[in-house]
Amino acid sequence: MADDAFAEHVVLITGAAGGFGRRLAARLAAAGARLVLGDRNAGALEQLAATLRETTPDVVAKSCDVTREAEVEALVAAAVSAFGRLDIAVNNAGATGEVKPLIDTTEADLDFALAVNAKGVFFGVKHQIRQMRTQGGGAILNVSSLAGIGAGPRLAAYSAAKHAVIGITRTAAVEHARDNIRVNAVCPYYSPTAMLSDGPLADRAERLAAGAPMKRLPEPEEVVAAMIALISPDNSYVTGQALAVDGGISAF
Repeated sequence: MADDAFAEHVVLITGAAGGFGRRLAARLAAAGARLVLGDRNAGALEQLAATLRETTPDVVAKSCDVTREAEVEALVAAAVSAFGRLDIAVNNAGATGEVKPLIDTTEADLDFALAVNAKGVFFGVKHQIRQMRTQGGGAILNVSSLAGIGAGPRLAAYSAAKHAVIGITRTAAVEHARDNIRVNAVCPYYSPTAMLSDGPLADRAERLAAGAPMKRLPEPEEVVAAMIALISPDNSYVTGQALAVDGGISAF
C-alpha cells in the first residue's frame, strides 16, 4: 500500500502532538495528505504544525480536549472549513492513568480512563461519521490497545475503556457500512512512546518485552505502519476489525 494513496486526502488526528499521532502526521504529510491536528497540549501541537508546514502548507492545528464533545465537534468543523471535507479520521488521543490493582481503583480513576479513552473516541466517531455521511464515505481508525482485547493487569480502568473502544468501533462499522464508512481499531502492545518511557509503566519495559514471543516491544514506527494499512484507501473492504500489533501475544 503506497503512501501516495493519501495525496490530497483530508486526515484528522487527535492526540497528534506525541507518540503515534506525531509520527503518523509526519508520514501522511510527506505523502501529500491535508492534515487537521488536535491535541490538548497546544504548545507541542503548534510546534509540530510549524515543522510540518516547512514541507506542506496544508496543516490545520487546533487545541482539542477529547473529553469535551464541543471541542471534538469543532475539530471536525475545522477540517470542513479549511478543506471542504473529511476523508480519514484517527482517534488517537489516550491516557494510561495510574498503575494499581483493580480493588484499589477509585471512581475518579475510572472516570478519567473512560473520559479520555472511551468518551473521546465516541465523540470523535459520532461527529466524524455525521460529516462523512454527507460526502459519500470515509475511513475512521480508533486506537485501542492490546489491553482492549485481553486483560490489562493493574490497569483495570484503562483496560475497561479500551475494551469500550472496540465496542464503539464494531458498532459504528456495522451501522455505517452501507454509508461507505469503514471503522477499524488498532490494538498495539506497549510501545516506547512517551506514554511508556515517561509514564507509570516505565520501570516494567523489560518485563513487558519478555512477555512477547518476539521478545521485544514494538517500535512506534511499526505501529504507525499498521495504522497506515488500516486507513489506506486501498484497504477498502476491511471494516469492524481490531488489529493486534503485539508480536504474537494474542496468538496464545
